[in-house]
Amino acid sequence: MKVVSVLAAVMGVTTAQPAFWSSIASGGGLLNELYGSLLESHDSSSHDKASGLATQRFTLDAEEDEEFRARCGYYEHNPVTYPDDDLSSDLQLFAGIVSFAHVPIERCFDAAHGGAQYDIAVVGAPFDTAVSYRPGARFGPNSIRQGSRRLGGGFLPVRGFPGSKMRHLDPYNAGYKIVDCGDVPMTPFDNRIALNQLYRGQRAIYNRTTVKEDLKVPKVITLGGDHTVTLMALRAAHEHHGPVAVIHFDSHIDTWDPKVLGGGITKTQSINHGTFLHFAHERGYIAQDKSIHVGIRAPFIVESDEKHDHDCGFEKIVARDFDILNFREIVDTVKTRVGDLPVYITVDIDVLDIAVAPGTGTPEPGGLTARELLTVLDGLEGLNVIGADVVEVSPAFDSNGEITSIVAAQVVDSFLGLMTVH
Repeated sequence: MKVVSVLAAVMGVTTAQPAFWSSIASGGGLLNELYGSLLESHDSSSHDKASGLATQRFTLDAEEDEEFRARCGYYEHNPVTYPDDDLSSDLQLFAGIVSFAHVPIERCFDAAHGGAQYDIAVVGAPFDTAVSYRPGARFGPNSIRQGSRRLGGGFLPVRGFPGSKMRHLDPYNAGYKIVDCGDVPMTPFDNRIALNQLYRGQRAIYNRTTVKEDLKVPKVITLGGDHTVTLMALRAAHEHHGPVAVIHFDSHIDTWDPKVLGGGITKTQSINHGTFLHFAHERGYIAQDKSIHVGIRAPFIVESDEKHDHDCGFEKIVARDFDILNFREIVDTVKTRVGDLPVYITVDIDVLDIAVAPGTGTPEPGGLTARELLTVLDGLEGLNVIGADVVEVSPAFDSNGEITSIVAAQVVDSFLGLMTVH
């Protein structure tokens, strides 16, 4: 076969094209000979004016041997078509700035952009300096966004129970403007300042106006961060909704008396990822006797922990109840408990078994599967979910397959389903 013909075939041009011969004659080097047509401006390629696409073809010489023609015949009859310069329709899974599920990025904390409107805001809380075991959740928001790259549209045939409206729901195209606010700046050197920064960031998000007229304030989804960040999210939510019912998915109760967990050195250490619900109750952010834990399985520290937990307004469904009760019983118990109050859902990723979510700070064996968690979440359809978070994702302890980050992203997707279904 002819060398020139082979080069032409590789380049995707016909040997009759003047551009091909001129590139050979000009001595532009091997790169130009092999890829000259690819490097040409779109303006110099043939365009389909109707579609705006550039098409490049090549034709095999008649004298080429049959084996070569068999290998290249497909490309002869199926020319390469390049998109035009508008890349918005191209595959976006790995492209662009990473936001959660590719939703638009908004400057939510910048006073100069106070006119921005949205209905649901995703925001990161990169904080992990109030943990009792393994740090690393400050990198959780970024890892959850990375885990969400395949999300951003489409219908789930398993969303909700059979007959649910959610099975016909695409949360990202349901009439709500969803944005990613990025991460709140939080100092790693002083927990008091960091938590105040988070509160101010959450407050700024809530103070924006919505696109939907029937929505008074935006709904906020927080990506943690250790579980302490939920306290500031509840504080900001309380200012607009009053006392809320909390549905708390976790392996730990997190209502510990600070004298039992964290208060033995300084009072500033009293607020941590195991005591934040104690303080939320004490400050009145939580409605009395309307909240519930789901998935509890970690041991209590002292015998009085269970009574103190009840005094903070919580009942519980423990992890092994999932082996005894069916999903409808679990969901009905949760719904009955919270009633028609505004609901805040907080998911500590360690509610899942360590085989499902190894990337977390305080792993406990015997937890839920991803399917069990997502089934219960989707079953909460109909509740007035005003805010939510997923926390304690610590990517340094995750698998190479990023399974913790991926399931955490799917949890946020379930939040969006609950917030957008009518």
